Amino acid sequence: MRVVHTTGFAYEEPVTSSYNEARLTPRADNRQNVILNRVETAPATRSYRYTDYWGTAVTAFDLHAPHTELEVTGSSVVETDPFAEPAEAWSWEDLRGDLSLDRFDELLSHTTYVPKDRKLASVAKQLTKGLDPVDAVVAAADWVHSEMSYSAGTTSVHTSAVEAFGDRTGVCQDYAHLTLLLLRSVGIPSRYVSGYLHPRPKAPIGETVQGESHAWVEAWTGAWWGYDPTNAVKVNEQHVSVGVGRDYGDVPPLKGIYSGGGSTALDVVVEITRLA
Repeated sequence: MRVVHTTGFAYEEPVTSSYNEARLTPRADNRQNVILNRVETAPATRSYRYTDYWGTAVTAFDLHAPHTELEVTGSSVVETDPFAEPAEAWSWEDLRGDLSLDRFDELLSHTTYVPKDRKLASVAKQLTKGLDPVDAVVAAADWVHSEMSYSAGTTSVHTSAVEAFGDRTGVCQDYAHLTLLLLRSVGIPSRYVSGYLHPRPKAPIGETVQGESHAWVEAWTGAWWGYDPTNAVKVNEQHVSVGVGRDYGDVPPLKGIYSGGGSTALDVVVEITRLA
């Protein structure tokens, strides 16, 4: 698939300096092969790349000429496969052992977006009772899918899992955070994944469609594998993963600081094309 993700900013007054990080490069792993990727800006900037703590590719750039608009475009061609379940799944005893607790401490811990909650922890224990870890992941994610209503604009990028669940509404980010809360409550290492979703798996080859920035979870049950609680499906060829971390705070597509006039407009367009 080809993915083109364009973000445009407009400012009330000229911005004199800005420092930015873009996480727009798909991951290269056992499920994905990145054939091409470039991140471009207008006005043009000089950039450099590095890999962050969680293994996500970051393009950093800064701009010191006065400007009233900034456009950032990430273009990629990537081959995707579905996740394969672990050949030898870990048991609950494996997950609760000292080796697992030490290795995955950060992905078992609660965060601002995925806070500790006694009531939801109790729900998680009931949902997973009698299940092995793999089935527990699916049960938790499917419960989130059934309990939440997808509604754009009801939450923001700052909404926690508990806040979203209080209203029973949210978007993919909230579904992922709530699933992470349940999984971590029962001791399953889990991480937040940002990326893209092709909305039409049977779209003709070569047809460009409006895609979506998307979020889902990956769980460790002997190996990492992904599940999409928003759609209640295992991660498949339609999903293109970009960043991983503890929660959204580790993987925003763009973040930065600037000096100058306030932002007046933000426009985001994702286009996806099946190439094979």
